[in-house]
Amino acid sequence: MRIPIAVALGGAFGALARYLMVDWFELWLGAGFPYGTLAANVMGSFLMGVLIDVMALVWSPSPELRALLTVGLLGSFTTFSALSLETLLLFEGGAPGRAALYALASVLLSLAGIFAGMRLTRVALS
Repeated sequence: MRIPIAVALGGAFGALARYLMVDWFELWLGAGFPYGTLAANVMGSFLMGVLIDVMALVWSPSPELRALLTVGLLGSFTTFSALSLETLLLFEGGAPGRAALYALASVLLSLAGIFAGMRLTRVALS
């Protein structure tokens, strides 16, 4: 039960950090483009890469702390970091085609999902 609590705690901080980043970017650059979300996705992916390598090479945190930082904090800061890590693992695992398919499918299907959900909701509510 300790790992789910660690994930929840990290998730609270990651979600708050993302909210503040998006808000700051909108104040700084305007709301015409999702600069804050883009920055969170890129930064979260970068931090996930750093963290994974540090944990693999020089630091062995407890399973709870690992879950708090990766799944909780970075996972809620940006789900793109999880997609990036999984794509990298497929690529490094000798499956570059599957890695490319996963990345492309994740982006395209997620976009299709949001459009479909919005369309269905608009039809249902009209």
